[in-house]
Order: sequence, then structure tokens, then C-alpha cells
Amino acid sequence: MSWIVDAEIHLDSMSLSDVIKANNNASLKDRATAMIFLRRHLDEGLKNEYLTLKNPADLWKSLAERYYHQKAILPNARYEWLHLRLQDFKSISEYNSAMFRITSQLKLCGKNVTESDMLEKTFSTFHASNMLLQQQYREKGFTKYSELISCLLVAEQNNELLMKNHEARPCGSAPFPEVNMTTCNSKNNKGPNFGNKYDKGKKKRFFNKKKFHKKWENKEKNNGHGKNTESRCHRCGGKGHWARTCRTPKHLVELYQASLQNNEKKVETNFVSKDARATPHYDVSDFFEDPEKNIGHLINNGNIE
Repeated sequence: MSWIVDAEIHLDSMSLSDVIKANNNASLKDRATAMIFLRRHLDEGLKNEYLTLKNPADLWKSLAERYYHQKAILPNARYEWLHLRLQDFKSISEYNSAMFRITSQLKLCGKNVTESDMLEKTFSTFHASNMLLQQQYREKGFTKYSELISCLLVAEQNNELLMKNHEARPCGSAPFPEVNMTTCNSKNNKGPNFGNKYDKGKKKRFFNKKKFHKKWENKEKNNGHGKNTESRCHRCGGKGHWARTCRTPKHLVELYQASLQNNEKKVETNFVSKDARATPHYDVSDFFEDPEKNIGHLINNGNIE
């Protein structure tokens, strides 16, 4: 039915509305133009079925006879109009869409629906809990259905906003206080929320901002370089290089590892040389005041072979 209405409107805009009427005196050019338009908007199956028809009036008559049964929508439209109620819809917009759909079907079948009929249908189908509200809308004296629906849509939006504000928090309760949290990724940080925890003395821990910013600047300066001055070598304990690039002699590495196993004070080793051939050779005994006693103690414990 909507295709019929669209086709008639388009033919009227082209001044070709008479070519689909029986016994018309339209020219061959107008008939051809109307035929091109109708066939362009037909289904492929219908094009093949009506391939022999070249007169737009004959094509329109054949389509009308084939789909005339679709006009038998009057009983269904009357049934929907009879049972249309505002209280059966969740929103005013859904009810408004159903109202226009049913009234359009009735008007298409020749049954006119006036503004007063639409207003009375809306007023008489309010929910029983809104009886007072229904009387107030009646007293306003609406003469158009569109005016009533506009007023109902605005009231529905205001009611939704009121319910959201009511359900935001319980009645009589104060709003939640504003809370601000600050976190940083420093070495002293043992968790993502260390700034919100309290120590044993019930005092809040704060980090040194100047020290933190200084370390952050150093990290930014070293970004992109191969060495990090803050890192230590896991092989010899030195600074400024990694274990995979460490060139410390083997006997110094063994001494450093032995000191870690005995929980003694870490021995700092510094190795700077441009020429590996000029590097002097150091023995284990060079790092103890009493070599015989200390080395013997390490051998007995199995730390040095």
C-alpha cells in the first residue's frame, strides 16, 4: 500500500497522473516516461511476469487486481483501534506511533478518524492511577491531538529525570565526599595504592617530591641510551653496565658472589680500562688483611675451590 501511494505522488509531480487511468488520451512520450518509472521500481520477478505490457494503464490495472486483497485491512484496523490503550505502552512515543499507524490504515480504507476521536481515545485509556492527571489534561481544552502528545512527552521526560534524582541516593542522606588519589611509580612504592595506606604509627606516608622529581629527570635523560647509571650488574655488583656486557675478571666475580652468599658487606668493584693488556692481575689474597685465615674459612665452607 505504501508503494502505491509513493508511485501516485511521484507521477503527480511529473504531471503524469492521468496515464495510469483507463481510457486516457496521454501521448506516447508520457506513456513511455510513466512506464519507465513504474518498471524501474518493480521487483525483478514482476518485471518478467508483466514483460508484454507496454501501456502504464494496463500495468497499473493488473497490479491492482493482483494485490487488491491487501486493501482488506479494514477489519484488522478496526480491531486494533478498538483495543488501543495508552496504559498498554511503556512510553508515550510508542503509543503515538501505534496511533498514527492505525489511523492511517483506517483513512486508507475510507474511514476517517477526527482529532476529537484521537483525543477521546487517549483520555479514556489513561491508567487508573493517573485519574487526577487525566482530568487536569481534559480541563486544558486541547483541540489537536499533536498538542496533547507534545505535552505528554515533556511530562514523561521530566518524570524520568525526577526518578533518576530520587534513586541516586537514599532520602535524607548526605552526598559522598570528594576523594582524590595520587599514585606514582617509584622504587619505594610497594603497591598501586601505597599513598592510601597507613604504617604502624598510624601516620600517612608521603614521598619526597624533590627527590622523586630528580630521579625522574635522570631517567628521562638516560632514556634511549644503552646504559642506566641507577642499575647494578648482577655479576660483579658494579654500576654503569649490565651483566651481559660485564668484563670484570673471573676471580673478582667469584669473590663478589662469595660475599653475597656469606651475607657479608658487599665489595664494591670498579674496573676502568681502555686497554685490556694493561689490566693488572689481582689475587684473592690481595683483598684480605689476614689472607690465610679468611681464604681458609671460604675453602672450608665450600665457596672457593
